[in-house]
Amino acid sequence: MIESGVRTTDAVVIMKYDELEKLPAPGFLPLRLITYLILFGIVVLWLGYPSFVQPVFVGYSALTLVIVALVITRGWRKYYLGRSIVCSLQLFTEIAVASAIIYASGNVQSQFSALYIVTIVSAALTYRLVGTLVVASLVSVAYTFVIWYALSLPQGDLTLETLQTVFTTGESIFYGIFLHILIFYLVAFISGYLAERLRQQNTELEATSQALRRAQLETDDILRHLNSGLLTIDSAGKIIYFNRAAEKILGYREDEVRGLTCDEVFADRMPELAVCLNDGILWRDAHPRREIEAVTRTGVQFPLGISTSVLTESDGELRGVIAIFSDLTEAKELDAKVRAADRLAAIGELSASIAHEIRNPLAAISGSVEVLAKELKLENENERLMQLILKESHRLNKILSDFLSYARIERPTYAKVDVCHVAGDVIRLLANHDAFRSHVAFSLQSDEPVCYVAGDEDLMRQLLLNIATNACEAFEGKNGAVQIHICRADRSGGVDVIVQDDGPGMSAEHLKKVFQPFFSTKKQGTGLGLAIVHRIATALQVGLAVDSEIGCGTQFRLTFKAVALEGTLIQSDSRSVATV
Repeated sequence: MIESGVRTTDAVVIMKYDELEKLPAPGFLPLRLITYLILFGIVVLWLGYPSFVQPVFVGYSALTLVIVALVITRGWRKYYLGRSIVCSLQLFTEIAVASAIIYASGNVQSQFSALYIVTIVSAALTYRLVGTLVVASLVSVAYTFVIWYALSLPQGDLTLETLQTVFTTGESIFYGIFLHILIFYLVAFISGYLAERLRQQNTELEATSQALRRAQLETDDILRHLNSGLLTIDSAGKIIYFNRAAEKILGYREDEVRGLTCDEVFADRMPELAVCLNDGILWRDAHPRREIEAVTRTGVQFPLGISTSVLTESDGELRGVIAIFSDLTEAKELDAKVRAADRLAAIGELSASIAHEIRNPLAAISGSVEVLAKELKLENENERLMQLILKESHRLNKILSDFLSYARIERPTYAKVDVCHVAGDVIRLLANHDAFRSHVAFSLQSDEPVCYVAGDEDLMRQLLLNIATNACEAFEGKNGAVQIHICRADRSGGVDVIVQDDGPGMSAEHLKKVFQPFFSTKKQGTGLGLAIVHRIATALQVGLAVDSEIGCGTQFRLTFKAVALEGTLIQSDSRSVATV
């Protein structure tokens, strides 16, 4: 499973091939030294054999300890020539120590000839097959020389004739030497061959392990950096893998959930997720695409899209369940915006059709009523009814004009526009408006005297006028203030136009519907003013955001793409879809 692939990487420790080739079996060195220490105590100290063995053995022990120290301190890898010389001296000294012990303990009758076998086997762990056979040859020569020297010593004549006389007169000595040499070469061949195969297998294992380690690291890196959450549970329902996206989406850390069952982790906050995972364990049911509800640690509910798959062995045995999931909040918001845009487009088309069909007969009716009002002398109730007809005709004409304004927003013609000039026109227009000039104070503040943006001047003027008019109407005849502030956007490098009022503000529920057509909190409102603002902002690709709170007023922020004085467009990240 994924867990085994990811977590075994850190535990794989394999000796490199060149290290295996050059290290003299460091774990075997102390054992060899201990063996020779015991034999030295038996032969020299306890049995009282000649003491000339002692200096040879001391030299061997010193060389062995030097090699062990180099291996432990890792100095072994630095000095190739030095370690080769030390290894060779240690090997020759070991043969010399074994020869001295065999000589001191009865030469041909000595029971310690097996020490040569220890030397041959240890050489096989260090050198190749050919080197082991060379060591076996040195051991054979040393063993023959020890016996030759021991048998020639009484005669005092160490010559080849003496050796030949010994072999011809003592068949047991000859066969003993021959048998030992045969055993030495046989052990050398077998141990060298096995060591050679061991090196080859270790080389193949190292190459395979390195390839596996690279694949595991790449797989782990891919899984951990997926944008989608990924978790895996074993056949017992315990979580064994949990990537970073899963931590971010579900709000758990990997070290918190690893080893726990999905019921223990998700039963309280995300019971549907626990059910999906358990369905795979209990019934082997997979859910290719499913949407469930989850809850964050702060109690916020969000939609979770999940897909589960059941993992099985080749024999059909259940291994576990893997789940891939993602937070659908942004996707749902985008889908809602797309549906809203489609709905607004349909409403625009319908509005245009209705306005055209109604406006012509309404103009005839309104004109006829105005003529009758001038010619007829009406009194009392009849006069009031005539005034009501005229008033409602004008109101209906205004509604139709709003419908047409909403529906007729076409592709804008972009140009370099001074937004300070446009905002100034809007302030002057509203400040002289009969409905607002008596109780609303208007002000314009700009960080720069001239600020060019990319846009359509007529649409920009209508955009700002609708927002400012909406702010004025929110006062409902009470005193208030409307301020337009123009400044550079902090992040995008564009230009922010902020329309701020100190009116009654809006609730969070109303704030969500503020750009919907026909939604209005005013008694005489048509609900199309801010819907037109939304459509113009979308057409101009202007960032639109609104912030409001009951009793604290309302703020609209428009983010335009800035244009340099010479006419070069300054790139910005203004959103093409209005954001609430």
